[in-house]
Amino acid sequence: RDKEYVGFATLPNQVHRKSVKKGFDFTLMVAGESGLGKSTLVNSLFLTDLYKERIIPDADERITKTLAITKHAVDIEERGVRVKLTIVDTPGFGDAVDNSDCWKPIVTYIDQQFEHYFHDESGLNRKNIQDNRVHCLLYFLSPLGHGVRPLDVEFMKAVHEKVNIVPVIAKADTLTPGEVQRTKQKIRQEIDDHGISVYQFPDCDSDEDEDFKEQYGELKNSIPFAVIGSNTLIESKGKEVRGRLYPWGVVEVEDPTHCDFVKLRNMLIQTHMQDLKDVTQEVHYENYRAECIQSMTRIGAKDRSRTKISRQSMSDLSISMLPLAETEKLIREKDEELRRMQEMLQKMQQQMQQTQGEQSDAL
Repeated sequence: RDKEYVGFATLPNQVHRKSVKKGFDFTLMVAGESGLGKSTLVNSLFLTDLYKERIIPDADERITKTLAITKHAVDIEERGVRVKLTIVDTPGFGDAVDNSDCWKPIVTYIDQQFEHYFHDESGLNRKNIQDNRVHCLLYFLSPLGHGVRPLDVEFMKAVHEKVNIVPVIAKADTLTPGEVQRTKQKIRQEIDDHGISVYQFPDCDSDEDEDFKEQYGELKNSIPFAVIGSNTLIESKGKEVRGRLYPWGVVEVEDPTHCDFVKLRNMLIQTHMQDLKDVTQEVHYENYRAECIQSMTRIGAKDRSRTKISRQSMSDLSISMLPLAETEKLIREKDEELRRMQEMLQKMQQQMQQTQGEQSDAL
């Protein structure tokens, strides 16, 4: 039996060691109107405080406030596995009286991250590419909105082909269990009616056991996740839990019968983090990359069709906008030109030394 063993079975271990050594990165964007508990939920999900220096604006400031993109980065290590977590927040979204096109800065930010990655991928130093692309967008829906509002529809339509949208119903403890189910059903129906693509769970493998398939089905049916966030420890039934204390009882954040917090956390971290990154790479980024290549091809065809090309127009054409083969050709030409200049400089130095030697001999 040992003679028939080659060693391919160790490949997963090799990949595992290499991945753990390199570490992982994940970028999560949160969006939704103020007051829905976005910051609290993020801190609850990752057991960290990313908003220590946050300043909450008063009512007068919110009237004139515009949307701003803020990033919070933190390195988290658990059992030797390091994750660089980046939270992209969108304070000011939906807070103005007129919210027309208030989502444009978010769309621009997502496109900029694709652009930076495309530029780095097409460059020479491809080994150390920093991936800042948005892998998942948690979009918070108001529990009091009776479904999705026009602003929610327009925003999700603007970004659903660029990022993995995971809709969540915020502050689910304001709804009864029956209201939660009706709200979920209505939101799912309205999302389908408007042709909005949210993150789709991959199909479960056929060789998985029945318990796993059942849990997987519950996870898929939980969208949109009805969540509650809290970083406060309170005592309930003789033990400390994270939750909210009300006159009628305690709402536990991590109790599956109270909300979908645990399901959302398991989906984001334990079961589907890599799939979110894969869909970002293989679907959303590839669509952006194909559009870029098509636009560059059209630009190149248009330039070749011209009868006259001026020197100025050629110098103005950015190297970053050329196809990779043409970029490499330009780099080789520049290297060759630099080599010739170095050879000329060496010859001139030799001639000067020879001339100085002849003059010293004559003296």
